[in-house]
Amino acid sequence: MFGTMKRGANAYANIGMETGVLAANPHKLITMLLDGALVAIAMGKKHMADGDIKNKGKSITHAILIIDNGLRASLNKDVGGELALNLDSLYEYMSRRLFLANAGNDPAILDEIHGLLSDIRSAWEQINPNAPQAAQVQAPVANEAGLPPTRLAKV
Repeated sequence: MFGTMKRGANAYANIGMETGVLAANPHKLITMLLDGALVAIAMGKKHMADGDIKNKGKSITHAILIIDNGLRASLNKDVGGELALNLDSLYEYMSRRLFLANAGNDPAILDEIHGLLSDIRSAWEQINPNAPQAAQVQAPVANEAGLPPTRLAKV
């Protein structure tokens, strides 16, 4: 009985996420990717602290996939020039470090990458073309995972 209700709630949440993705502009999509990676890293740190190896691996792998298949894949190196190339190198570095954090159970690496992504997100929000019209909603942060206070700007 409870499993069915949980599946229903998850399906409802997935529909909400899919609707948000379909309605989002390109700037918001990148913000959503950054938020997803930040949350995945926070959850990875929580699972690491709890000794939950399986879910730690899933969370960190999820963050790596978001960085590689979302953020890196969205870079247009032809148009973005040196900035896009630098971001590509930084995202590659983050993925490698997250892999090492997972393999070595190193929460300090998770803190490092969380801080880098937070800084990128903050800078990204500074160039938001829809900033005056954007809703002032705080981005999701999983501080219960024990990460340092986030520097996320309002969305």
